[in-house]
Amino acid sequence: MSHIDDLGVIIHKLHGARATHRESVPVKEVWDGQTVWDGIVEVFDLHDHPKANIAYAWAHETDDPKNPTRHVTVLHVPPIESPITAVRAAILQEFRNAETT
Repeated sequence: MSHIDDLGVIIHKLHGARATHRESVPVKEVWDGQTVWDGIVEVFDLHDHPKANIAYAWAHETDDPKNPTRHVTVLHVPPIESPITAVRAAILQEFRNAETT
């Protein structure tokens, strides 16, 4: 199974909608002159989801040997309107999660 297939399965599991891969979009997010994220966002069409018709997804390695890969999915609902805004939202959420631990 490819990583795109894996992401489609994860989207279905998390969001209850079948996902069809549409495209792969390179995204680089720079903040204050530093690259904070550089990768490929997979864009999926969602079928029969009540709030969104697009999902953005990617995976990245972690430092946790028990969970070496983290999968991220973001639905295309305002203010999320593109792969870059999906990445920004995920970065912000990770930052907020880190502040509370």
